[in-house]
Amino acid sequence: MCGFCGEINFDGRNASAASIERMADSMAPRGPDGSGVVVRGPVGLGHRRLKIIDLTECAAQPFVDTELGLTLAFNGCIYNYPELRAELQAAGYRFSSTGDTEVILKAWHAWGIEAPKRFHGMFAFAIHDRASGSVTLVRDRFGIKPLYYAEHAGGLRFASTLPAL
Repeated sequence: MCGFCGEINFDGRNASAASIERMADSMAPRGPDGSGVVVRGPVGLGHRRLKIIDLTECAAQPFVDTELGLTLAFNGCIYNYPELRAELQAAGYRFSSTGDTEVILKAWHAWGIEAPKRFHGMFAFAIHDRASGSVTLVRDRFGIKPLYYAEHAGGLRFASTLPAL
């Protein structure tokens, strides 16, 4: 299973890429197929990847859509992603990958906070909106995929596993 983590600083400091890398490295057994870190000012996201649906690097995470200004780090599986993808394509969205990760990102852009209500599956994710600076943390309604968080000096850290914190 994949793992994700991140840091949000509220005191004006940039997120620490080194800290996020250490958090992600602690989850290496969960995601031996790849890792990534994206830092944008006070927000940083990290990810460890286990390739299951889209085996290409097109689905690497954190997933960045520069056109939409959104960055996503995700753990889980959206079972109805093919149907959601078709609906989003009909609405004009273009996709560069074939998995469920990009579907979450486009769905968030299309439907906002209502998007998770349409997801059938187990999931936890963090999504950062470049334009507004907002970060939203989301977990499936049954809490199958965990999402832990902890305050730290001037900010918040989060992860899909406790040892990462």
